[in-house]
Amino acid sequence: MTDQRATLTAYIDSQHAAQAAFLAALVRVPSDNPPGDCAPHGEAAATLLEALGFTVERHPVPAELCAANGMISATNLVIRRSFGDGSGPVIALNAHGDVVAPGEGWSVDPYGAVVQDGVMYGRGVAVSKSDFATYAYALKALEALEAPLNGTVELHFTYDEEAGGAIGPALLLEGGISRPDFAISAGFAYSVVTAHNGCLHLEVTVTGKSAHAARPDTGHDALEAATTILTTLYGLRAGLTQTLSAVPGITHPTLVVGLIEGGINTNVVPDKVKLRLDRRLIPEEHPGEVEAALRLAIEDAVDGLPGIEVEIRRILLATPFGPLPGVERLVEPLTRHASAVMGEAIGTGGLQIYTDARLYTAAGVPTVLYGAGPRSILEANGHRADEKLVLEDLRKATIVVAATLAEMLQG
Repeated sequence: MTDQRATLTAYIDSQHAAQAAFLAALVRVPSDNPPGDCAPHGEAAATLLEALGFTVERHPVPAELCAANGMISATNLVIRRSFGDGSGPVIALNAHGDVVAPGEGWSVDPYGAVVQDGVMYGRGVAVSKSDFATYAYALKALEALEAPLNGTVELHFTYDEEAGGAIGPALLLEGGISRPDFAISAGFAYSVVTAHNGCLHLEVTVTGKSAHAARPDTGHDALEAATTILTTLYGLRAGLTQTLSAVPGITHPTLVVGLIEGGINTNVVPDKVKLRLDRRLIPEEHPGEVEAALRLAIEDAVDGLPGIEVEIRRILLATPFGPLPGVERLVEPLTRHASAVMGEAIGTGGLQIYTDARLYTAAGVPTVLYGAGPRSILEANGHRADEKLVLEDLRKATIVVAATLAEMLQG
């Protein structure tokens, strides 16, 4: 495999400038989600991929499904490349093209794909438009490799990771568009990631009765009741630090109340308050049990308060991601090639974020995260100003992915 990796490396090195230009073109097309009008980026990406010689399947998501998932438009892209008689494994490579809005504080144009000292800056350059480039050029390297390969590589480029993945990877898998044997999902760390947190979003609506501020006794204060709920939630949050995960890279569950709105005017007793909370689940936790306990705690907090009603609605449930039997067939070659290419021992670990990888494991597909990520999501300024990617990391990750695919397709 050393000679084969050297051949792949030579090809990828020869394409490095073109690969960086490909990534820059993706960064320059906005795909913020929300608002989630991502079909234009899908078309731009498809055009770039076709210019590389790929046949691109466009799978537009119906408008009603987009709307139901809080988006305007999305088109899933699928590329299939078979080698030999195609009887070998089907390996899917998935990255998402939707991104969070840039926000404030950038030192460069967030859509400019500015390169300084070998580092590219831009929204989505690391999370995860980079792996559009990693996976596309890894597949190009395989096509250029004169070796007896057998199997299929699929590229899945989707556009709803920031909205939950239900109309991206989940749609491809549940709709029968793809049935891979293995999957590699976009990476955010040098390590090969085999586990990550889950996430539960709940919306809590507290309803009371409005009244004139001069006679608060004639109303039922929804904000006061919401404050009782907040006190309960923050008490629970303090205890979560004692629940530790055994997965390296993952610490403990977290809880954040990220949004609050309500009230009518300064001189009116609030009749309605809404809270939205984010509860992160470690891989060892059971999502159903976590949600049930949270609901009970919220309901108990306002039990007995006169004139107060509470409604709890689930917004999102992203289950934790962990290894499935057979994933070692991905882990072993990835860690071995990554260690050789990076010049240091690369092992496995977990991440405290949640990703689309969980949707592949939910479908029974052994999956890992690996791509052009930095040592950590914080190092990349992921979801923050001045998001960045070291272009040398892009080159190295492409070599690692290409070498792993070549080995797996040789049996």
